[in-house]
Amino acid sequence: MSTKVSDHILERLRAWGVEEVFGYPGDGINGLLAAWGRAENQPRFVQSRHEEMSAFEAVGYAKFSGRLGVCAATSGPGAIHLLNGLYDAKLDHVPVLAIVGQTNRTAMGGSYQQEVDLHTLYKDVASEFVETVTVPEQLPNVLDRAIRTAYARRCPTALIIPGDVQELDYSPPTHAFKMVPSSLGMSEFTATPTDEALRRAADVLNAGEKVALLVGQGAAGAVAEVREVAELLGAGVAKALLGKDVLSDELPYVTGPIGLLGSRPSYELMRDCDTLLTIGSSFPYTQFMPEFGKARAVQIDIDAHMIGMRYPYEVNLVGDAQATLRRLIPLLKTEGRSRKWYDTVCANVKRWHQTMERRAAVAADPINPEYVARSLDALLPDNAILTSDSGSVANWYARHITMRPGMRGSLSGTLATMGPGVPYAIGAKFAHPDRPVFALVGDGAMQMNGLAEMITAAKYRDLWSDPRLVVAVWNNQDLNQVTWEMRAMEGAPSFLPSQSIPDVQYAAFARSLGLTGIRVEKPEDVEAAWRAGLEADGPAVLEFLTDPAVPPIPPHASWEQMEATAASILKGDADRGSVIKQGLKAKVQEFLPGRAKQ
Repeated sequence: MSTKVSDHILERLRAWGVEEVFGYPGDGINGLLAAWGRAENQPRFVQSRHEEMSAFEAVGYAKFSGRLGVCAATSGPGAIHLLNGLYDAKLDHVPVLAIVGQTNRTAMGGSYQQEVDLHTLYKDVASEFVETVTVPEQLPNVLDRAIRTAYARRCPTALIIPGDVQELDYSPPTHAFKMVPSSLGMSEFTATPTDEALRRAADVLNAGEKVALLVGQGAAGAVAEVREVAELLGAGVAKALLGKDVLSDELPYVTGPIGLLGSRPSYELMRDCDTLLTIGSSFPYTQFMPEFGKARAVQIDIDAHMIGMRYPYEVNLVGDAQATLRRLIPLLKTEGRSRKWYDTVCANVKRWHQTMERRAAVAADPINPEYVARSLDALLPDNAILTSDSGSVANWYARHITMRPGMRGSLSGTLATMGPGVPYAIGAKFAHPDRPVFALVGDGAMQMNGLAEMITAAKYRDLWSDPRLVVAVWNNQDLNQVTWEMRAMEGAPSFLPSQSIPDVQYAAFARSLGLTGIRVEKPEDVEAAWRAGLEADGPAVLEFLTDPAVPPIPPHASWEQMEATAASILKGDADRGSVIKQGLKAKVQEFLPGRAKQ
């Protein structure tokens, strides 16, 4: 039997080492689905419940494996549904390939069923490479280019393949005019700055007395080097959320997350430093970085397109973080450097950890959401992988989960979209079937798509050698992050028609799928529920009834601002009865560390 274009696509994916494709079927990719049948499901077709989840699963797979994530969808609506997940990949710089169907070439331009101008639609999200395959000879070149570009530019790319092209007999490009041959593979590559640029960067860093480091996911391959630089310079290290798992939170000079979901010591680090070194991060919020003119700054980033745009850096080093730091370290001087700054940073970090412990211990109605995350922290295995959804749960993930060496974690960093927590976790399980995975999810995101993807988790549970996939739902019947943003930024009470959501029986739904499901209504049962999830023989949903009145206080907020916020809540939300209580102002103050301790 002849080899079809669709057969060749799967063959080429296998040759590139692709083991899973996350997708959803439809007649626009029937040719590919038939090829999967002929190929005995190699690479494995992982069926999600919705194409957006396929894209999120591919992103999660790529984030936690370092390999290409691949997703597939039918023409028209299927291709459209992929977009949100692909934008997540674009904004977080993750290599993902989307393979989508299109109507037959003979129908294109005829307003045919499910005909959408996919090339135009995908031109932004897959701006680095998107191509429509019209003849077999375009392959394998366009597929190889899509994969190489995704890896090299750390971005999503897309191939659009009309249905009739999928069914054509494959014929390779020939040795002829206007034919483009191709070859498999690409070597790893390393870029480093010039010696002169490194010397100028070292001069800036050596002159600093109060040095701060800001690291992101681009520093993940340079853990030892980042530690050495920090210790040579007596620096504190703050982490962008996508870089949360880069450096251990057990190190005394690691100040933790930065930004609105950040820590007080990270805020103080940036406020008081005189020198800043940013490594592998495009953290966008300038207001959380040093005041302009107060600190000299150096940036290291492998992407010249992204460098120098977040702060007025004096030296911009374009290069791989590990290779650049290895060449920079011998130029750094340690003599004569006071330990006063280092000691201050470490003291601030210690005080913050104590503050977080106190906040988690405060009584709430019915359960303090911070206590839920704090209880998990001590129980996490050393090889745990964590995903967090967007919303107030991201605050608790950022502030209460202690990253240790070997642990991994991620969320939707730049797009900050709702909904990736559970599909990220499923992608992580396919990337690392031998490791336990934890998804920390708000009830809004769980209702949006997490419940449906538990069906996917149930479907594939037997493929994972470590069966543990623990999904924790913070059930407060409120779209809590936006509720607090309205109060803090708009001075407005919660608008119940938009913010209040139903109390869904998440644990019972899990049990209906044959999974472990535990509903926790009292704080004394929280730790036991986490232990039960860790001991489960498959995916588990732990549903915690948490208090929406616990504020995710920003690290830079003054006492006066927080008291004013509390007063506005009491004035505007008195009708919420049991949720917003008359004693809330006292509760907000109780959650804040004492004035004397700051």
